[in-house]
Amino acid sequence: MPAAFDLAGWSRNHLDRVERALGQWVGEGAPAGLGEAMRYAVLDGGKRLRPLLVLAAYEAVHNGAGPTGSDTALRAGMDEATLRAGMDEAALRAGMDEAALRAACAVELIHAYSLVHDDMPCMDNDVLRRGKPTVHVQFGEAQALLAGDALQAFAFELLTPDDARIPPAVQATLCRQLARAAGSAGMAGGQAIDLASVGLALTQEQLRQMHRLKTGALLQASVMMGAACGGAGATAQKALEGYGAALGLAFQVVDDILDVVADSATLGKTAGKDAASDKPTYVSLLGLAPAQAHAQELLAQAQAALAASGLADTRALAALADMVVNRSY
Repeated sequence: MPAAFDLAGWSRNHLDRVERALGQWVGEGAPAGLGEAMRYAVLDGGKRLRPLLVLAAYEAVHNGAGPTGSDTALRAGMDEATLRAGMDEAALRAGMDEAALRAACAVELIHAYSLVHDDMPCMDNDVLRRGKPTVHVQFGEAQALLAGDALQAFAFELLTPDDARIPPAVQATLCRQLARAAGSAGMAGGQAIDLASVGLALTQEQLRQMHRLKTGALLQASVMMGAACGGAGATAQKALEGYGAALGLAFQVVDDILDVVADSATLGKTAGKDAASDKPTYVSLLGLAPAQAHAQELLAQAQAALAASGLADTRALAALADMVVNRSY
């Protein structure tokens, strides 16, 4: 029997790289205290699930495509000047490693910016995030608004470095994936539906659509950005899309459950906020036990999608899905 996958060890190795990069890049040179607010919003907190999904998908695709499969796919996206430069496989691999790291940091910046704005008085009006005062409480509303804006812009700057090892087509794909997941067809659209749904009785399909956009889109994009850096083929792309969709919805179902069963100290944010705000949730719609069962159903869907991917090693992705559904905070 093969040894159990060491998710803690795998995560620790990758998060060390992500934390170093974020610490080096975020807020650098920002004036008038803006950098401090940006760093407060991003550093020293959070599960970093989205960066881990990027890196797990990248590894699964790149390592599962054979010695040259993913490199061939990436070369197809290179411009003529890059091809004439005769970049060797080692340089291309280094470039894709860098692209995946930048994508991992970029999705975390988008996630952090969304939390900064969501916590503000004009939205959810929350005072606790990641176990500490929210950004607008710590720095004021104007600085919080600017910090969120700056983090969003910086995410796309990270995806477009002046680096010949990263094909322009890959950079463009990453920007498109992230922009769509963050905009009206994704996170922002889902938040708009959420705000408009307070006090309303939604159907399960309406609730599912809201959470597909608000939470699921960015989680799914994290998976697909990693796949893009690895040069995923059509079969793997389709399977990973299904995995990301199931995982994204499962995350929100569990979030709704934890808002009921956990306390604020455990969550690092205000517990019971959804019920107090009369927001529709999976628990309010289905009940606690059916919501818990639905989360397990979504986990099974995610694992089945991985099995259909044709990739040789998806253990990190499988372990992350299990962690999402069976987490306690």
